[in-house]
Amino acid sequence: MKTAIAERIEDKLYQNRYLVDAGRPHITVRPHRSPSLNLLALTRVCPAKCYELNETGQVEVTADGCMECGTCRVLCEANGDVEWSYPRGGFGVLFKFG
Repeated sequence: MKTAIAERIEDKLYQNRYLVDAGRPHITVRPHRSPSLNLLALTRVCPAKCYELNETGQVEVTADGCMECGTCRVLCEANGDVEWSYPRGGFGVLFKFG
């Protein structure tokens, strides 16, 4: 009889490694007076929690830990809120399990 082991997604994500390209983030947020609804949504839907509101009400991105899933591209790139490009070769997420 097999024993089921409950694994949390956070435990699996912890196994991934990230090589940060210091000074060259692959994601930038366009300067804004007040964040669009899509930017505000990113603070909740980004699976890596890269987006957050700062103390002045602006949405900021921390690309360290980005899983390059494309959620921000789908949600915000068309209206210009976010600029996204692939990290340079050798940088970005290194998936341990697939």
